[in-house]
Amino acid sequence: MPGKRGARTLLDHLPEDIIDRILIRLPPRDVGRCRAVCALWRSVTSTPEFMLEHHRRQPSLPIVDGDRRSASLVVVRDAGARTTSQQLWPFLPGFEHRTDEVCLRCTCDGFTIISRRGQFYICNPVTRKQALLPQPGSGLGVRTTVIALYTHHPTGEYRVLWVSRSQDMSEFSLYVLTVGSDKPRHVQVRTPTVLSVSMKWMLVGALICYPPIQHRGSLHWCPSLAKQITEDGEDIIVFDTETESFRWMRSPEPDVYHHVGTLVNMQEALAFTVLTLSKHPTFDVWEMQDYEANIWAFKYRIDLPTVEKSRQLNLTSLKRKRKTPLDTTVSWFDQIAMFNDRELLIQFNRNRVLRCDIDGNVLGMVKIAKKQYCMVLTGHRLQESMIPIPCHEIQQEDDEPPFSATRNI
Repeated sequence: MPGKRGARTLLDHLPEDIIDRILIRLPPRDVGRCRAVCALWRSVTSTPEFMLEHHRRQPSLPIVDGDRRSASLVVVRDAGARTTSQQLWPFLPGFEHRTDEVCLRCTCDGFTIISRRGQFYICNPVTRKQALLPQPGSGLGVRTTVIALYTHHPTGEYRVLWVSRSQDMSEFSLYVLTVGSDKPRHVQVRTPTVLSVSMKWMLVGALICYPPIQHRGSLHWCPSLAKQITEDGEDIIVFDTETESFRWMRSPEPDVYHHVGTLVNMQEALAFTVLTLSKHPTFDVWEMQDYEANIWAFKYRIDLPTVEKSRQLNLTSLKRKRKTPLDTTVSWFDQIAMFNDRELLIQFNRNRVLRCDIDGNVLGMVKIAKKQYCMVLTGHRLQESMIPIPCHEIQQEDDEPPFSATRNI
């Protein structure tokens, strides 16, 4: 093998489109390193077309929260025989990650929004750059928070959805901020029906507490008690990002599943998972078959007793040096994250996230640190991107949290 300089010389003689095809298949961090090699490579990888296509090729990866322990927030990169993970910037080792201090609010494509001490920052974990987001004005007793980051498809803009609400959540307002702008815009809350106080409480609580699922230009929420929102049993809250209005959808069998249903992304489709609590508990996955007609199709069922009988589901107590069957510690099994058509992560309890296939075979457990004993699926996903944050002034790559030097955009 020639040295690095010789290898670069050989590649320099290749046509630019061939170099483009090679570089676009590299992981984001490797592309960043290649940019420092020569002007040609930097030019090839810095075009909007290259960055958009490179981003499109990246997988959408689930984020696991180490609950402020040694690993903090981690992007799980592989669900195969050996799980690999990468700590999410800015949640690096030694970074103070407390619920009341720093929190991951939302993700979209390759961007994340982090809150810290009442301030909100949009970050790109790949380029390690960030910018402070200007907030809507709020009066006495009014709290403002980010509830979503999304792409406005007609314009290609990234937009931030804010909610301002009173302490009792009886009154609330929505604001939209285009990333790169300094003025949030108030939007009228339009709904199909007049909202009672209890319905407003349900709606606002869902927007704040549950990460939305983005699909077909809309944001989708499914709170655990959502069937109370409409008399017709519609239990999925939808925000159309183009018309900036709310509507509702019906989940599969809402009368049976409303209290245990969870929305997830399944490749390019919208999926709904449900845990049935009975003598023979199962974990069902439904897929949206016809979005406009609100028709769901049953996809597959995971038999939980089969999962619990797996020989890999024995925990060894470090103190007593004996094995304890996991059926004595099952407490959740109510949230999943899809990797592909065959593999998924299941939240088993407060301490364990399982790697399973759709037949209920346990492939192992997610391990994100040597002494990690507490982890939770966040419901957030990250599809890495090298696309710059659309703003004029951002922090440099070497700047570290707590974002003390971040400038306004």
